[in-house]
Amino acid sequence: EEAYFMTAIISEEDKKATVKGTTLPDGEVRITYITPSLNLRQHQKATESFTLYLGPRDLYILKALNKKLEKAINFGWFDIIAKPLLVTLRFFNKHLANYGLSIILLTIIIKILFWPLTHKSYQSMKEMRKLQPMMAKIREKYKGNKQEMQKQLMGLYKTYKINPMGGCLPMIVQIPVFFALFRVLPNSIELRHAPFVLWINDLSAPDRLFSFPFQIPFMAPPYGIPVLTLIMGASMFLQQKMTPTPGDPAQAKMMMLLPIVFTFLFINFPSGLVLYWLVNNVLSIAQQYRINRQVG
Repeated sequence: EEAYFMTAIISEEDKKATVKGTTLPDGEVRITYITPSLNLRQHQKATESFTLYLGPRDLYILKALNKKLEKAINFGWFDIIAKPLLVTLRFFNKHLANYGLSIILLTIIIKILFWPLTHKSYQSMKEMRKLQPMMAKIREKYKGNKQEMQKQLMGLYKTYKINPMGGCLPMIVQIPVFFALFRVLPNSIELRHAPFVLWINDLSAPDRLFSFPFQIPFMAPPYGIPVLTLIMGASMFLQQKMTPTPGDPAQAKMMMLLPIVFTFLFINFPSGLVLYWLVNNVLSIAQQYRINRQVG
C-alpha cells in the first residue's frame, strides 16, 4: 500500500542524512538512520533530534507538518494539473459527501471551460461534411498523385477556413486533464475505497460486477463484468454516430475505431476515471445534439 502510506525521517537541525533499509533473513525490514560522523572529545555528548512520520500520503496532513513532506506526493509530468484537481475534488466532496458525485461535478465544470473550443470544433466538422463532394472529386482526379492531392485538399481547407483536424481537438485538449486524473485517482488516499453507487465501491479500482473464478482476456484481476466501462464504450459509439464524419477517410476510420479501442483500454482503469470519461461523453452528446438542431 505504498501508494497510500509513507514513512519519513526528518532531521530537526536540517542536517544531511540518509536512510538505509535492509531486509533480514526472517523477512523483517530494518531501517537505519545514518547521519554525518561526529568528532567528540572524551565524555562529550551529542544529541540528534528528528521527526518520524508514519502515516497516509494525505496532502493536507503533510502540509500541516510544515516539513516539506508534501513533496512526497508527486504526480509526475502532470503534477501541476493533478494537485489542483485533487484539491477541487476534496472541496466538492466536503459538500457532497461522495467522490463519485464530486467527479461528475468536476467533469461538468471542465466541460463548461472547454465549451467554446469544442463548439467551434463541432461547427468545423459540420462545414467539413459540406465539402465532401468537392473533396471526393479531388481524390478521384489526383488519385495517382498523392502529393498533388494533398496540396489541392489543403488549398480547399484554406479557402473555406476549415481545420481538417478539428474533429480531434475536443479529445486532444482533454488529454492533460485525463492523464492528471489517471495519476490522481489510483494514487490518492482520498479515493481509496471511496464508494459511488451500487456495485462501484472503490473509485480507485476498476469496476467489476460479480466475480468470476476464471481469467478474462485483456482484464486484470479481479475478473468480472466491467459494466461502467461497457456503458462508456457505448456512449462513445453513440457520440461518433452523432458527430459529422471527417472529410479524410483515414481520420474517419480512426474515429470509428476509437470506441472499441477505448473500451479495451479502460477495462483496467480506475472506475473514477471511467466515470469521468462517461460523463464527458454524455455531455458531448448533449452538446452535439444541440449543435445539430441549430445547424438543421
